Amino acid sequence: MTTCVVLLRAVNVGGAKLPMAELRELATDLGAADVSTFIASGNLLCDPPKDVKAFGQALEKAIEKKYGFFRECIIRTPAELTKARENYPFDVDDPKNGHIVFLLEKPTKPAIAKASEFETGADEWAVVGREMHIRYDHGSGRSDMNGPAIGKALGVPGTSRNLRTVEKLIELASS
Repeated sequence: MTTCVVLLRAVNVGGAKLPMAELRELATDLGAADVSTFIASGNLLCDPPKDVKAFGQALEKAIEKKYGFFRECIIRTPAELTKARENYPFDVDDPKNGHIVFLLEKPTKPAIAKASEFETGADEWAVVGREMHIRYDHGSGRSDMNGPAIGKALGVPGTSRNLRTVEKLIELASS
């Protein structure tokens, strides 16, 4: 088995409560080994069963059945996380102002063009493969960028992690 990082979108915010101990238990029940979580925002590290895609889909269904809400499981290997971090195209003074949105799949060129029509103020973003890289000028909480509109235009679900979290996930998944 190979260690993977399973990133869940929007858990433990807005009423979508998912205790990490219960997430670990669900993953274990679905055949994952060496299961752990990092912070309470939906970062699961594990050695999934052989069919990683099927594992992700089964985990999505198990979460929906138990908690009543659907959340995509976006899965990356440590090498894919490392490549996403290496591909980050912007300079940042503070890693919390740099984010990578891990997308379920690569958006189409027309979708990227449509998303590019939205104003971003001093913030910047770029899509590289299956990731959207963001540099917030004054932090994500004070952004002029309409992230939800851009995400909707891209047409693929994703979940964002700041660079500090991405680096920690790489460290944990690689050890």
